This record gives sequence, C-alpha cells and structure tokens, in this order.
Amino acid sequence: MKHSPGFLAIVDDAKSRVQEMTVGEYKALGEPHVLVDVREDSEWNAAHAAGSIHLGKGIIERDIENTVPDKDAKIVLYCGGGYRSALAADALMKMGYRNPVSLAGGWRAWNEAGLPVEKP
Repeated sequence: MKHSPGFLAIVDDAKSRVQEMTVGEYKALGEPHVLVDVREDSEWNAAHAAGSIHLGKGIIERDIENTVPDKDAKIVLYCGGGYRSALAADALMKMGYRNPVSLAGGWRAWNEAGLPVEKP
C-alpha cells in the first residue's frame, strides 16, 4: 500500500518516540505481555495473531484503561505493517503507559515468520 506523505510524517514522528521490536525479538520475548491487534474489525475478523486481543486503532484510547489497567504492563501492538501500531503506542505513552511496543512489520511480518494465527 502506498501511504500519503502526511501519514508517513506523523508515523515517523511517533516512531521517534516509541520502541519497536522485530518478529524475531517478539519470538524471543520471555516476559509476560499483552498482544494487541489495532487493525480494523474486518482485518481482525479475517484472521489474527493467536493469543491477541482486539482494540482497533479507533477505540484503543477509549478502552485500554479498562482492558489493561496496569500502566507498567508490556503491551505489544501490531497492525498490518507497523504504522498504525506505532501511532497507537505513541498515544498509549501519552496516556501514561510505560511499556508499549510496536511490532515492526506487523501482521505481514507475523505471517512471513509463520507464527500462529487464529481464524473465526
């Protein structure tokens, strides 16, 4: 997908502040964490990472505090390619969350690595 310059500018700005991890780093992650899919409902309904919860980019700020009240929790966010998840991680940091991480490459990288997927 070709993204607009304005969108890429805000993503680059967010990425200057948020932590990212690769799928390889995720596979090696030994600490407890919450895996959050921030994609649209239709994307989630088609298939999603096994063990993930769904809080779409449009509602994550509204619902995160009830879903993950611990502001020290490691929260790994993913989207289609790592752009929306970076924006979501940046928003969570502004809300006081100390450990949000954006999964670089997102859903595409997850699938390329052959990680487990759930389908409805």
